[in-house]
Amino acid sequence: MPQFDVYRNPDRETQARIPYVVTLQSGLLAELDHHVVAPLRIAEDASIVPVLRLNPLVVVAEQRFHVRVQDMATVPRRMLKTPVANLSPQREEILAALDFLFTGF
Repeated sequence: MPQFDVYRNPDRETQARIPYVVTLQSGLLAELDHHVVAPLRIAEDASIVPVLRLNPLVVVAEQRFHVRVQDMATVPRRMLKTPVANLSPQREEILAALDFLFTGF
C-alpha cells in the first residue's frame, strides 16, 4: 500500500463530509494491520477553517479537499479497498503539514 494513496472513506457515518482518506505511513510498513490515514475534507465545507501549512489543498476526482493531518487516525488495512488516486505529487506539502503539526514549523 503506497504512501499517499487515496481511498474511499470506509466509515459510513462520516462519508458525506469526508469522502476520502489518504495513507500517511511509509509503504515500507504496508504489512501492518492498521494504517495511519488523514481525512480529506471537502474544501467548500464552511464548517471548518483550514490552517495555512497544516491543511494542504489537494484535488481528487476533480473535487478540492483539505488534508486534515490534525485529525489523523488508524484504520484497519482490510477496510482500505482499492485506491482511487495518489497524492505523491504533493508529497512535500503533506510532509510539511506533518512537520508543522509535530514540530510547529
